[in-house]
Amino acid sequence: MNSASTQFVPSRRMGIYEPVHQMSMWGDFRGFDTSPPMMVEVNANLDNQSENTSHGTLGASNRTDQEASKPDDKVLRRLAQNREAARKSRLRKKAYVQQLENSKLRLLQLEQELDRARQQGLCVGGVADTSQFGYSGNTNSGIATFEMEYGQWVEEQNRQISDLKNALQSHDIGDEELSIFVDGGMRHYFDLFAMKATAARTDVFYIMSGMWKTSAERFFLWIGGFRPSELLKQILLPHLETLSEQQRLDLINLSQSCQQAEDALSQGMEKLHYILAQAIGDGLLSEANYLPQLGSAMDKLEALVRFVVQADHLRQETLLQICRILLPRQAARCLLALGEYLQRLRALSSCWSSRTREQPLG
Repeated sequence: MNSASTQFVPSRRMGIYEPVHQMSMWGDFRGFDTSPPMMVEVNANLDNQSENTSHGTLGASNRTDQEASKPDDKVLRRLAQNREAARKSRLRKKAYVQQLENSKLRLLQLEQELDRARQQGLCVGGVADTSQFGYSGNTNSGIATFEMEYGQWVEEQNRQISDLKNALQSHDIGDEELSIFVDGGMRHYFDLFAMKATAARTDVFYIMSGMWKTSAERFFLWIGGFRPSELLKQILLPHLETLSEQQRLDLINLSQSCQQAEDALSQGMEKLHYILAQAIGDGLLSEANYLPQLGSAMDKLEALVRFVVQADHLRQETLLQICRILLPRQAARCLLALGEYLQRLRALSSCWSSRTREQPLG
């Protein structure tokens, strides 16, 4: 394998999920529409008045039609609340972006000061430079920005999970409002994928290692995130009890298609691992100058960034396809199950790290 692109063709049994001609593109995946889901709006201007030749009957009919044309006050009130919440969220995001810009400038200044100190052979703060051991302290401004953004992302996800849980428990929430929650949850995951793509171009090893996640999340990590096939088989399907036979068949086919895509990406990663090791080890012990080997390896690392982007694209397309197969309430339960699963992994990490050393493991 001489390039980073990875091809795979799903089984002909996939139905609406066949075929994928180029793993690096995913644009030809039939059934996968990359356009963002549309927000469902309530049409408040219903006009279904009928005419009647009788004046008395016409008056009564008009009054009835006027009452029927009135939008549901509860739905409109909730939509107005959603619009207000979205406006406030945009304002918070704008202020947060400004704060990030200020922090970025400060980090750049600190990075320049550290570089000058290293060039002069000094120890910063009385501590030796440990970057050669792999502990750089995240002085990279791009990674520091990503960490702050990811922390904000987790806080917003926790809030969305709470709102979604309350909405599902309420008997007054219809499919239109649940669709709004689902669309917001989907966009939130897509924002994370975009953040990761930017950070991977800054330090792909940091994203691949999962150092931005908790220890329990890293245990299940696959190319910088969750495996879509495991999400379907182990997390979502067991918690969706009201599926029709066609829905269950579509989800099983989607899981098989995801498994094939994952296998193709994993094989490509193994090949890239071999190529990188071969490039770095070329001329080992026989050449004092190994800069050419490092240059060759650096060129091949661009392929690793593309693997991260492709894996996140597979996750994004899987989420989109799940929401197309499921009804709004089912899709809401799906997002809630995924969010609570990630919450439990983070809680497990916290419990494990805070255990006392004297506590027996058995």
